Amino acid sequence: MVSSAEGPSVCGEGRSDPHELVFRTVPPDVGDAAVLVTAMLTEMRELYWDLGGVASGGLDLDAPDMPKAGPAELGPPAGTFLVGYRGGVAVCCGGLKRLPDGACEIKRMYVLPEARGHGVARRLLHALEDAARGLGYRVSRLDSGPRQPHATGLYDSEGYLPVENFNDNPVATYFGEKHL
Repeated sequence: MVSSAEGPSVCGEGRSDPHELVFRTVPPDVGDAAVLVTAMLTEMRELYWDLGGVASGGLDLDAPDMPKAGPAELGPPAGTFLVGYRGGVAVCCGGLKRLPDGACEIKRMYVLPEARGHGVARRLLHALEDAARGLGYRVSRLDSGPRQPHATGLYDSEGYLPVENFNDNPVATYFGEKHL
């Protein structure tokens, strides 16, 4: 389950387990969400430093030729953005948006480097899929770039099947779809 920032806890609140994740719905441009999105954008720019031209300093996920994933797309009524907290600290985020054919697309999934390797990304993906079901979506899609093998491995292991480039992303090489 997922709660809003104002609402009750989602999963794990009231427990003392520091590894438990609590997900909250937060606009992607506010507070902890904005900090995590900025970290994700910085990491992607560095990972794909050779794309977007030398003057740009690397890949810009907010460039005009990239799929849109801002507050308007990742917010109500057709989208959402989650921040995952472990021990009260924001460690991951991700959102979803509506696609023209009625499916949803998972965007901006990110786990802080120090939280990786502990199943956080898998739990985040499950929370996003649960949120998608809650919004009435039956199909989820996502993409990933060629330098993110851990992400594509996760998506494959979670039942995402290859599909054609559904969002005109000029950088992604992995496009997956899952029936929820």
